[in-house]
Amino acid sequence: MASSPIYLGRQPILDRQGQLHGYELLFRCAQSPDRALVLDDSAATATVITNAFSELSLGNALDGHKMFINVGEELLFSEALEFLPTTRVVLEILETIEITPAVVERCKALKARGFALALDDLLEITPANQPLLNLADIIKIPLLQDWENQAALLAHQLQAYPVQLLAERVETLDQYRKCTALGYQLFQGYFFARPALLQGRKLNQDRLTLVTLLNQILDDADTPVLERTFKTAPGLSVNLLRLTNSVAAGCHAQIASLRHAITLLGRKQLQRWLQLLLFSGPHTQNLARNPLLQLAATRARLMETLMLAQTPPDRSLADQAFMVGIMSLTPALLEMSMEEILTQLSNLPPLVREALLAHTGPLGKRLRLVEALEWDEEERLPALLAELPGLRQETLNDLLCGAMSWAATLGQPAPSGED
Repeated sequence: MASSPIYLGRQPILDRQGQLHGYELLFRCAQSPDRALVLDDSAATATVITNAFSELSLGNALDGHKMFINVGEELLFSEALEFLPTTRVVLEILETIEITPAVVERCKALKARGFALALDDLLEITPANQPLLNLADIIKIPLLQDWENQAALLAHQLQAYPVQLLAERVETLDQYRKCTALGYQLFQGYFFARPALLQGRKLNQDRLTLVTLLNQILDDADTPVLERTFKTAPGLSVNLLRLTNSVAAGCHAQIASLRHAITLLGRKQLQRWLQLLLFSGPHTQNLARNPLLQLAATRARLMETLMLAQTPPDRSLADQAFMVGIMSLTPALLEMSMEEILTQLSNLPPLVREALLAHTGPLGKRLRLVEALEWDEEERLPALLAELPGLRQETLNDLLCGAMSWAATLGQPAPSGED
């Protein structure tokens, strides 16, 4: 009997400074095309998870960040956990586990091996969960209907324990700010992973320059024209030089001028960096830890490789797919509607506009699939995958890990000696 396919997803976890702390990895098992995908806590799924670290190279894809993995009772006692990298993995003990003496002893043993433990969905402190509170490194507290009172009460009660508090299901800026004031150190939720559309922000000068440069590239403007535009934004120019000298740009020569940087990058790479800079900002110094940049870069790279993975590969649309991935997140970044943004980018190809405005066409189909992966809308995945003949679920996971690996290299400095 063939095994059920496993879909891979991730949600970012941020620290108080808004920097990327780690990811919760989401493994979903498709039991049948017409049913929702569910997490299988059996030994078979434990094997799939461990294989993911070897076959999909998740360790490289997440670039040193912590990996949070849900652990049900069967997986908790499975030997498969012994093969996971202890210093990289946080084991989330699910709230569905009955806390027996055997469970407590197993958690002690895993702590002794070097694993960090998180208690998932803690709603109250009881005599039953007390033993695990003394072992936990992180407590995950969901923000439910009466979230403010509950978050405050638990923050006060947990002061006696040496734990980090993680607020999950954070959906608004107000929740983020109030939980920060209550002492929460880590945050997770759609506020970070699924940005909501806001209205009314005008583009600042640096972002206007980015839009101008994108239009100039689409118009195939000469290099001196691009250089003059860059010179109007000093911070942007500095970032261009820094990025051109990075490993991610694929250049190991020291760049001395803007014109040199533009020439060595090439139009295709320059267009992509400008799109990514919309998310990082011209003065960002730590791109690898910028969660919005990571999300945008991963989405764009996955969109591109989805076009290249079809048979035959559609190289003519690969660049447009990358652009759709980046541009699809600009409403949340710029706090403008997509219609407003596209009026400032009048030269975008028709298929790009169609995908961004209506999620239709060949690029729109792939955008819907990528968004469903990000948003953990597992019930939609089989039907969306069926719209792309020849794309197997295993290939999708490989492409996602490759996109995460590529995004993880952004802004990394070139190794010493590779000037």
